[in-house]
Amino acid sequence: MKLFHLLLLATAAIGNSNLQAQDAGAGPNTAPNPDATLTYIHSAWDTLTRSMTDCHSLVDIKVTANPVLYMPAETPAPPDVSALQEKCHVQVVALPRRIEKLADVRPEELHAAGLLYLPNPYVVPGGRFNEMYGWDSYFIVIGLEADHREVLAKGMVDNFLFEIDHYGAVLNANRTYYLTRSQPPFLTSMIRAVYENPASFPATPSGRTAAHAWLEHAYTLAEKDYSTWVRPEHKAGTTGLTRYYDFAHGPVPEMADDSTYYPDVIRWMLAHPGKEDAGSLVKASEHPDAAEAARLKVTSCNIEASRVCGRAWAAGYRLSQDFYEGDRAMRESGFDPSFRFGPFDAATHHYAPVCLNSLLYRYEQDLAHFAHLLAKPQDAARWERSAMARNAAIHRYLWRQKEAVFADYDFIHARPSSYAYISSLYPLWAGVATREEAKQIVGKLNLFERPGGLSMSNYNSGMQWDEPFGWAPTNWVAVAGLEAMGFREDARRIAGHFDATIDAGYARDGTIVEKYNVLAGNSDVHVSTGYKANQIGFGWSNAVYLKMKEVIDAPSTTPAN
Repeated sequence: MKLFHLLLLATAAIGNSNLQAQDAGAGPNTAPNPDATLTYIHSAWDTLTRSMTDCHSLVDIKVTANPVLYMPAETPAPPDVSALQEKCHVQVVALPRRIEKLADVRPEELHAAGLLYLPNPYVVPGGRFNEMYGWDSYFIVIGLEADHREVLAKGMVDNFLFEIDHYGAVLNANRTYYLTRSQPPFLTSMIRAVYENPASFPATPSGRTAAHAWLEHAYTLAEKDYSTWVRPEHKAGTTGLTRYYDFAHGPVPEMADDSTYYPDVIRWMLAHPGKEDAGSLVKASEHPDAAEAARLKVTSCNIEASRVCGRAWAAGYRLSQDFYEGDRAMRESGFDPSFRFGPFDAATHHYAPVCLNSLLYRYEQDLAHFAHLLAKPQDAARWERSAMARNAAIHRYLWRQKEAVFADYDFIHARPSSYAYISSLYPLWAGVATREEAKQIVGKLNLFERPGGLSMSNYNSGMQWDEPFGWAPTNWVAVAGLEAMGFREDARRIAGHFDATIDAGYARDGTIVEKYNVLAGNSDVHVSTGYKANQIGFGWSNAVYLKMKEVIDAPSTTPAN
């Protein structure tokens, strides 16, 4: 058997060996034991750590192509990376040119999909996600710091600075098929987590000098990353707000290992006809001739260029170009998929979302803070103006006074969404909400609060980012936001329920997973369409468990980070 296939098997088996039952007491019908959960988390960081000198790190079971490692065009491969060609039978290839912004190099230009080089070790989420992800890593970084793994945390932030410098922005993840999109912008929060941690730099004059130089470098590259979000394609019409957007077209290559997703979407839409998805389907042949294939390049996707496109057919239909545009934008959002922006989030690119604009408001505030620290008053004033303008736009378009909720805004049809979603709590974490607005929002926690934590929504669509599923990142943003706004007992209660759910899941499974059933308070998850498996590992769940424990154990006067 070829080395590559052995590596694939090793990756697929990661949860059945190294990550399973690390505590002898874990297993079916074992009583929940927080000490056992903690033991697992402390050791899981090492299991989930990857580096460019490790053959296992190069594997990608989503695409299942022979491993290729790409170097930036302007960066020669270090000797230990060049050695991988013999050690791992991997191709080490330079990208064709320097990248200044997303989509300067498009995935289809490259002869094969591959991993993008990063200089430092990093923690992956787990399961099929064997690379460093954009928004996952914020939660992983704060979890690493909570577990006193500051060197690894700082190295991950340095990797993101490398991505911005050499690949144009913080990427969805460091694979070539992600060179056209980012993920929810948590970069400045990661920078603050490192810079403000006393353990990141020595408490000496030279250490303070190094910290200042590091912040200067991080600030410059964070400015460049921010520019991604103000490109014309990311504008939400004339609202002054921002939308999610991917600069590529057609179905995403990373669905190559799930041949049923796009056909399942078509079948669902045919079974549930309605005006919301009227523009998502295109009548087409399963095996089109050359003339039809040429038309489909414009109306749907390029069958000749994409194997995933070729398989995306069912019952005489294919998905439209507009569907794929929304599908890609949905993946940049990280919430893939729900019914928040219509069936399968096909209209994501038509909305100014609460989550993204709250994150960008905090990003702008953080950049103003860094500018003050770096004695750049003009920069600070500029960022403060940007934050004020975004705050005003958020309150104009996203705050629904009558319903007392922040809601996504459909800028195509000039109307707010009525879909209740946990992202309505992001303005608390970001500092957008006033005290009075926060009080009204907290009064509606029952929309999402379940016995095991906070559900994504109050609608069971069968998708993984809807009811009854709860996820670590959104539960943490909500809890940290509640803490920041002074609702500490609500924060402590939800934190306790979510950690108890993880404890119950670990006692049953001997592992920690990416998402939970917060209605049942366990890891029993059944998804009808989309990512049906519950990936194990799992980076952000491990991290948020530790952060929730801090909230649970802290005196009532101590705010969250």
